[in-house]
Amino acid sequence: MDSALDLPTPIKKPDSIPVVETSQLGKSYRTGFWMNQKIESLKNFTLTVYQGETFGLLGQNGAGKTTLLKTLLGIVRPTSGWGLLLGQPLGDRAIKQQVGYLPENPYFYDYLTGWEFLQFAAGLFQIPKEVQRQRIPQLLDLVGLAHSAAIKKQLRQYSKGMLQRIGMAQALINDPELVFLDEPMSGLDPMGRYQMREIILSLKSQNKTIFFNSHVLSDVEQICDRVAILAQGELISIGNLNELLGNTETYHVRGKGGHLNVLKKWVPDLELEGEIWYGHLDANPQDFLATIKVMGAQLIGMNLARPSLEEFFIQKLHQRGIYSSS
Repeated sequence: MDSALDLPTPIKKPDSIPVVETSQLGKSYRTGFWMNQKIESLKNFTLTVYQGETFGLLGQNGAGKTTLLKTLLGIVRPTSGWGLLLGQPLGDRAIKQQVGYLPENPYFYDYLTGWEFLQFAAGLFQIPKEVQRQRIPQLLDLVGLAHSAAIKKQLRQYSKGMLQRIGMAQALINDPELVFLDEPMSGLDPMGRYQMREIILSLKSQNKTIFFNSHVLSDVEQICDRVAILAQGELISIGNLNELLGNTETYHVRGKGGHLNVLKKWVPDLELEGEIWYGHLDANPQDFLATIKVMGAQLIGMNLARPSLEEFFIQKLHQRGIYSSS
């Protein structure tokens, strides 16, 4: 790892309970005709996620995000290191009763209806019929399918967005403490992404722990308590948004009109582009807004002068030599 690595120690509350713990977790595969080529999908991955957190893992396609989830879930075995889920070793069968999982490309039985599929999923967890009769309508309401004729249609007739919603419902059928979501926004239109975000926020309000992979950075920025960046199987950055992007109170302002000499007292690096002025505000924003109003100037825009999560993500990949704009 290089000197650009950002791994601040997470601020723990006194009652913080680790839900996901890994130390030096690694996963490698043999490939090639003679199986003599080694590919490291995961390298020395160390992480702790606490109860009630919404944790987002970012990375390009092929960064190792899905490999990590499958390793945590016990679907594949790690090559090195160790991990715990809910205090138990990875792969513990009893713990799987308390875990929900939505794969990136889930397989559904095409000829089952939505309702039948949820009954099937509930049966795998041995959920009593009387509990199913209460829980399935609640989950359908949560994912926005309660009043849809879709629940009576076969799954082969579902759209991508509907399949994501029914997949989310099956991930929650056992009322899990910990939910893993692999690219839950993938392939969804703006309304579908909004609804998926709302579902995740509703889980968050129930103190569920949510761990999800995504490359839709705007969604992660809106709903996650902490985020991490995975690149070529390595954890290269982790923290909350203020830790990663900076907790700056400097604003970038744009406007037109007013007295430039007065504006320069508030915006020392004031620049002009035609009638538009812009620069960084070096004062209390409320006082500045009051001055703008008095002088009759028009404010066009005022934004926190810190990089977006997308800009930070690209910057980190640049530093690793992974991404080039050329």
